[in-house]
Amino acid sequence: MAITAALVKELRERTGSGMMECKKALVEANGDIEVAIEEMRKSGLAKADKKADRITAEGIIGIEVSADNKHAVMVEVNSETDFVAKADDFVNFVSAVAKKALEAQPADLDALKQLTLDSGDTVETVRQALVAKIGENIQVRRFTSLNTDDGIIGFYRHGDRIGTMVQLKGGNEELAKDLAMHVAANRPQAISPDELSQELLDKERDIVATQARDSGKPENIIEKMIEGRMAKFVNEISLVGQPFVKDPDVTVEKLIKQAGASIEAFEFFEVGEGIEKAEDNFAEEVMAQARGK
Repeated sequence: MAITAALVKELRERTGSGMMECKKALVEANGDIEVAIEEMRKSGLAKADKKADRITAEGIIGIEVSADNKHAVMVEVNSETDFVAKADDFVNFVSAVAKKALEAQPADLDALKQLTLDSGDTVETVRQALVAKIGENIQVRRFTSLNTDDGIIGFYRHGDRIGTMVQLKGGNEELAKDLAMHVAANRPQAISPDELSQELLDKERDIVATQARDSGKPENIIEKMIEGRMAKFVNEISLVGQPFVKDPDVTVEKLIKQAGASIEAFEFFEVGEGIEKAEDNFAEEVMAQARGK
């Protein structure tokens, strides 16, 4: 069967693949476009599997919030390079995943990956097709959600790399958004000191105690130094103890009390957080490309 330009064009539109790849697939499928699509999908899965172990420390944080600000979801989708993270296909994929997660409220990451997007394919199938098309490993790494019946949720994105959500009881949308911005800037580890882990507190106390004793001061002074430094530490990493980013003369605790509000929960995501990045080696990268890897 003759492989016409119109047939190649149709396959490109349906798969998003390059012209030469489409033409080759049609030749191998003897002009049957459905067979070509099936084989290209199989090939795409194989490519995705080969790239699955490559480090993905770049990407985008996506946030979707319901119209009434009572339901919100935040997702992190990773790529290997910042260049790909800015591509329309990648950005649109992240947006679609976040919207579907908000709509379906999946129980966990595995459930999220099996959700069906508007295209009719699952999140995982679309991810694999994107890997085959773009040529980089892409991973839906994590997501989190906040839901409230009688409160309000504010969110903030700093560029594409940092995302935060704050759930309030009382207050208003502006306050919730301001607090989400504050969380992005100050990165608290808990809402209040009593939520901090004992392990973290013990570790910090050991550090400040060593520093205080190295000062050579009397024991009674050392104990006061330790308690003072620990009090400062817990306020620095607890949301309510921090100076409000828009008005450092007021703590977050005082701010929410003035508004008759309380903070029920907050979430913070940063792209690549906790992922060990590979050291770039341009020479090795060029050699790998030359070998066709």
